[in-house]
This record gives sequence, structure tokens and C-alpha cells, in this order.
Amino acid sequence: MTSVGGNLSCAVVAVDGSEESMNALRWALSNLKLRSPDPDSTNAGSFVVLHVQSPPSIATGLNPGGIPFGGPTDLEVPAITAAIEAHQKRITEAVLNHALGICAEFNLAEPRIKTHVVVGDPKDKICEAAQDLHADVLVMGSRAFGHIKRMFLGSVSNYCAHHAQCPVIIIKGKENVDKKN
Repeated sequence: MTSVGGNLSCAVVAVDGSEESMNALRWALSNLKLRSPDPDSTNAGSFVVLHVQSPPSIATGLNPGGIPFGGPTDLEVPAITAAIEAHQKRITEAVLNHALGICAEFNLAEPRIKTHVVVGDPKDKICEAAQDLHADVLVMGSRAFGHIKRMFLGSVSNYCAHHAQCPVIIIKGKENVDKKN
């Protein structure tokens, strides 16, 4: 198969810091062809590196519930929330810096590369962002969870393949990145 596209105005690549997502980014940069800018405009295509940050309640992985012996049931400790948000911000910066480093290896930078961060459940937010950004294509990696993990956690890539409003390319494993299919 030859390289895809040539007239793509927006290719969204979802990254989460995993090796699989970074391999999907490498695949997209190697295989997708963006629209060239018109001589009289700056309407060139771009890759959008998308990262979904978990909200603080999801990031902690637990809901503390009520405090025993009659304490308030909806207690939110601002210091804990602020610490979690600061930690999430550092993670996001690290993920995006890693992704931008990969883009630099392909001699790509702004305006051909843009970053976009949203907060929420990755399944929903990736699909929403692809639609809001008017993506021509969504590229993402697959972690290849086993059947049991997938049953409990669900597959973000599978969800997006069925719910995104644009074509979705799912990159499985490193061996597919090194070859241009």
C-alpha cells in the first residue's frame, strides 16, 4: 500500500504516553500526507497531537465516599485536588514533549504540528475532539489488552473505531510502524 492521503487537512493522533500511542504517531508521520499550503494562503494541513487528561477524581482511581461517624459525604479536599491536578499537568507536559520530540525527528513543527489537550474519559473525549477539530482521520495505538482486561476496562481504540465521525486507523504493534505497508 502506498502512503495514504495527500489532501488531508487535519490528522488527529491520540497519544497517552504509551509506546503503542507513540508508535501510532510515528506511523502517522511516516504514512499520512497532509494538504500542501496554497501559494496564496496558509491553509496547509496539520497533525494534531491529542492528549486526554483524566479528571482528578478518575486520576486517583477511587472515590473516598463519606467520612465515617457523621462527616460530610461530599468532602473535597482542595489541597489534594490541587496536587492531583499539578501531577496531571506534569504528566501531560511529559507526554506532549515526548510526542513533539518524535515530530522533530520527522522535521515537523508548528504550524504543521499542533497539540490539543482535553480532560475527561478518553473514549468520549477522543471522539468529541476528532469531531470538533474536523479531523479527516483519527490515528491511535492499541494496547492489545487480553480478553479479561478488555472486558472490564473496555478498549478505547475499539470504542473510537465504532463511534468517531471520521475514519479511524488503529496501529497494532511496533512491527507495523517500521514498514510502510
